[in-house]
Amino acid sequence: MWKIRDVEISNQIVVAPMAGISNAAFRSICKQFNAGLICAEMVSDKAIYYKNERTLKMIEVLEEEHPMSLQVFGYDIDTMVNAAKVLDTQTNCDIIDINMGCPVNKVIKAKAGSYLMCEEDHAQAIVEAIVKVVKKPVSVKIRAGWDVDSINAVSLARKIEQAGASAIAVHGRTRSQMYEGKADWSIIKEVKEAVSIPVIGNGDVKSVADMHAMLNQTGCDAVMIGRGILGNPFLIKECVDSLVNHDEKNEVTYEDKFNLVKSHAKKLVALKGEDIGMKEMRGHATWYIKGMPSSHLPKGKLSKVNTYEELETILDAYALQVKEFQDTK
Repeated sequence: MWKIRDVEISNQIVVAPMAGISNAAFRSICKQFNAGLICAEMVSDKAIYYKNERTLKMIEVLEEEHPMSLQVFGYDIDTMVNAAKVLDTQTNCDIIDINMGCPVNKVIKAKAGSYLMCEEDHAQAIVEAIVKVVKKPVSVKIRAGWDVDSINAVSLARKIEQAGASAIAVHGRTRSQMYEGKADWSIIKEVKEAVSIPVIGNGDVKSVADMHAMLNQTGCDAVMIGRGILGNPFLIKECVDSLVNHDEKNEVTYEDKFNLVKSHAKKLVALKGEDIGMKEMRGHATWYIKGMPSSHLPKGKLSKVNTYEELETILDAYALQVKEFQDTK
């Protein structure tokens, strides 16, 4: 058990906000595997300001999702404050998170995401202005810095704390690294030693051993997992069990995986309709079976599915193949 201000979080596993992925369907699976805190995919301050229908749908929080963090990105203080007020008073989220880590060009061009690491005083002013007007705790997600020559996570973290934020998540890569190379966990450790608010470590956690290593090496309060759970949300439960019950790794069978793919697909169809839901499911389905025997052909088929029925047919045929493979081992 740990806290972000007055929000109690049952364990140290935090699910990262992932654009195009962390919707209600994906989040419900993360909750099913007992994630301590779940962060929704980022939304634009301008989209909230202009009451964009799709964005307003994205910030709906279901009762079973608590504790839950909603993340906003932007540059202009007025529209960021407006968006934060909406998240504070018109949504059921527990924490308001400010994105200062997204490295994609579209966000950078809007002077948002990790661009804000280049303007520390402006970044601090955004946090300060938001903290003043909202009742919910405010957290901020940052990166190591803009590039190898401007590693400024520590100085920005201090300013974010001074501005009144209640927690900081640190991704150990620079903006110029995007998602390549190796995350530098020593920067997470430096931030943890520089501030007194909770620090969440992020970057390159793909196993239970990675999670323990990050906690031990950095002293961070919690571990944020993103790409490591794509196709493998079972990792959430494995990490939680290892932390809470000191259990050894649970064996995940191919039946477990295939059942979860089907469940995920049904949730996405219910959320977005079959046309959009199944298109979004294509990537997830291929992630789920990555590394399984003779998966090349079914992955190709799953990457083109249009209906739930197609997905089920492909998986059921592939399940017979996998069973046959295992029986002959």
